[in-house]
Amino acid sequence: MSDVKSVEQLVNKHAQLKKEISKVIIGQEAVIDQILLSVFAGGHALLIGVPGLAKTLMVNTISEVLGLNFKRIQFTPDLMPSDILGSEILDDSRQFKFIKGPVFSNIVLADEINRTPPKTQAALLEAMQEKSVTVSGKRYELSKPYFVLATQNPIEQEGTYPLPEAQLDRFMFAIQLDYPTFAEEVAVVKSTTGVKKEKLQALFTANEIIEMQQLIRRIPVADNVIEYAVGLVTKTRPNTASVSDMIAKYVDWGAGPRASQNLILAAKAHAAIQGKFSPDIENVQAVAVGILRHRILRNYKAEAEGVSMETIIKSLF
Repeated sequence: MSDVKSVEQLVNKHAQLKKEISKVIIGQEAVIDQILLSVFAGGHALLIGVPGLAKTLMVNTISEVLGLNFKRIQFTPDLMPSDILGSEILDDSRQFKFIKGPVFSNIVLADEINRTPPKTQAALLEAMQEKSVTVSGKRYELSKPYFVLATQNPIEQEGTYPLPEAQLDRFMFAIQLDYPTFAEEVAVVKSTTGVKKEKLQALFTANEIIEMQQLIRRIPVADNVIEYAVGLVTKTRPNTASVSDMIAKYVDWGAGPRASQNLILAAKAHAAIQGKFSPDIENVQAVAVGILRHRILRNYKAEAEGVSMETIIKSLF
């Protein structure tokens, strides 16, 4: 199949995906769009929202519709790296045997990732970057496609371990979940307090998703769009010559080169699901907030004056 036909097929499949997900998840359109973009582009996503906004249900539903294996890890202060990666045990024949941990899945939901100490958070780093894990000196490849979708609660900060910047940078998107509207919440209550349970249909296989990720990477990008994305990221750095007043005043640290790479990959995916065969500057701007939100470090002035990360990012357009 030609790439043109594949993009047209992706548009249809994306519409079917949204329709199937909406059987279970009401509203949260922008959140679902960003999760699907990260899946299509082969990235990981961090979901930030208060309890009860269906973060876990959303990830479970998406994994079911994508036809992928799904495992959930509840991060707690006493969780050890071996609880995630797996460990070697002595079997009946007195040989060491490796028992795989929950990280060996297509989609891993790292629930409340900021509740566990850095030692255990770091156990995910190799899996996220290299798509493999090393246990007792042996390297084990993870099955592809592989996605980590982590959740974080922004309000309960007692007894938490904030993710280090190096690990935050591994996430393609940081997605903010807000409360549903009144009408959406009424629909949620109606659909979840009865006996009816929706049956979901798997629309993809693992191989189809891998092919789709390769298709996204083959999409050509004009030089001016790449230069715009790199320029956008460069403008977030307060120590550069062309820094704006807002960045100089409110930002301590800007985004790194991984932000530029993710901007282009996400813009390609965003263009493809709209049926476009090459992304433009509007596609880069459409994904910029989710990709830059967790890569820019605001200073105390921004927090004291209530200047949001979205305001800072949109000032760069």
